[in-house]
Amino acid sequence: MENAIMHTKDLRKHFGDVAALNGLDLVVPPHVVYGLLGPNGAGKSTTLKILSTLTRPSGGQAVVGGFDVARDPGEVRKVIGLAGQDATLDDKLTARENLRIFGRLSRLGARGARRRADELLERFSLDHAGNRLVGTYSGGMRRRLDLIASLLRAPKVLFLDEPTTGLDVRSRMEIWDTVRELVAEGATVLLTTQYLEEVDQLASTVGVIDHGQLIAEGSPAQLKSRIGSHIDVVVESSDHLASAVSVLESLTGRRPEVDGSRITVAAVDAVPSLPQIVRELDASGAAIRDVGIRQPSLDDVFLSLTGKTVDSEKSLEVQEAVA
Repeated sequence: MENAIMHTKDLRKHFGDVAALNGLDLVVPPHVVYGLLGPNGAGKSTTLKILSTLTRPSGGQAVVGGFDVARDPGEVRKVIGLAGQDATLDDKLTARENLRIFGRLSRLGARGARRRADELLERFSLDHAGNRLVGTYSGGMRRRLDLIASLLRAPKVLFLDEPTTGLDVRSRMEIWDTVRELVAEGATVLLTTQYLEEVDQLASTVGVIDHGQLIAEGSPAQLKSRIGSHIDVVVESSDHLASAVSVLESLTGRRPEVDGSRITVAAVDAVPSLPQIVRELDASGAAIRDVGIRQPSLDDVFLSLTGKTVDSEKSLEVQEAVA
């Protein structure tokens, strides 16, 4: 497809009677971070594995960097890098030794592998620890090194599968900065993650898949606009719930949801002003502890689209392993 670094058309993958992908159509433009989201078993990990040539599709088409993943997997591998959920590093080797081995496996040659390993360690501020055993690295350093290993061939397309799982905030932000730098230099990143804040921070486009199909796509702001704002009210006691619920239903035309002492109602259309909400609640006699208008998050979008929360487990991965 014109102006697409990768795309799929009617992509399908079956594991026995289970349809992991059921006609997925995806178009990813170059030089962006594309966030791929989906609930447990939706097919996002299967999609990534097909695009990175780790598994073959059952039907349809997938093209990466101009090459068909089924017909030209070798050519696809020349233009991609992959950093999976689990680091592929050898704890008993140093970082530099690990990278040189990966470089040789990537056919850079002995001299090219040494040069590229040194270059990347320096660029990503790990040169000071390049001769340390990887087994002594912190979680954040290991993930950064795993990301570096995926960059040895300077890929046009980088697949990141849960790149910051288990990292602390500082380490996560370091990975984010690295991803931004790579995109600024011309790379395209396909990102799957359980941290929706990560997608909000990095992705210019988000695709949501469920039951093996794309069900929504757009920028984070566009997806949030589908949900609209929410009015949150916290009452002092249950005695004031009924009157507060009545006020909010009258203002919005929607039935609020009650969770303990908190009342929430969507306000997709014209959102009443906060002073108006406070005046109406005060006039009703409801004793209010807190009131505010909350903008939706990607978590709200995800729940609205799929009816599920983000789950880091991937049941289909188990099925793939035994398929």
